[in-house]
Amino acid sequence: MTKTLAHGLPEVSLKKTSDHNSEATSDHTLLLRMALSLEYNRAYWENYRPERTYENIAKVAFEERWFGNKSMSRIRLLLNNFRRRFDAYPQALNVLCKWRPTDARIRQNICHWHLQLSDPIYRDFTGEFLVNRREHPKPRVDRNVTARWLADRTGGKWSVATLNRVANNLLSSAAEAGLLSCKPGTRTLTYPHVDDMSLAYLLYLLRNTDFKGSLLSNLYLISVGLRDGYLEQRLRRLPGLNFSRMGDLQDFNWTYSDLETWANHMFSITLEDNT
Repeated sequence: MTKTLAHGLPEVSLKKTSDHNSEATSDHTLLLRMALSLEYNRAYWENYRPERTYENIAKVAFEERWFGNKSMSRIRLLLNNFRRRFDAYPQALNVLCKWRPTDARIRQNICHWHLQLSDPIYRDFTGEFLVNRREHPKPRVDRNVTARWLADRTGGKWSVATLNRVANNLLSSAAEAGLLSCKPGTRTLTYPHVDDMSLAYLLYLLRNTDFKGSLLSNLYLISVGLRDGYLEQRLRRLPGLNFSRMGDLQDFNWTYSDLETWANHMFSITLEDNT
């Protein structure tokens, strides 16, 4: 049975296999204490080593100051977030650790999508709520508006203090992702620049990920303004992908078998097995 979501997206339930990741579906409160935090993400990619245990990574991160002068408890919090955002998608983490994109806009896009993957509340906020707000006569948001949406989204289960703190980090994260203006208070809605490499990365990642929607219509693409005819124009020139449409028939012709193989050819890097 197929369920229709906001924006007409079908809820696709794919059979779980060893080759597939899954987007997170259970709400959690990790955004209560950490926003998108772009530079911390970058530090994680640049220092991560798969052979280290979780405890060892925390100790090394503290001693080598991966995240600056942070306490051990804060480092454990950061690492717990990154385990959800990146470790849950091992091919992607392997690629990012080797690629280490230097373009700030590419890092912005990738971090936004990985936070969407790992946090259903952020995914709905950026892929549904903000998209709907763009159609408002005054497309702006603030903490009060966000907290009211969040209270409805969570069924009134959270305290006012929790709602406000998570609302603040939702706004901060969306601003870091380029979806909102950066000035605190009432924020205007914007769109980030999505380059071809970022878009190809996302599509190769989603190709082997269970998620709601389709490769042509999902909250990851919709959140950054990629949909309908404009999206199809972009798809026709992407590196490592040939896309064509004839009437209702759409054809994705993948040049490479998976995300790692794509990255290996795009950046001439040798990827090790992180499993």
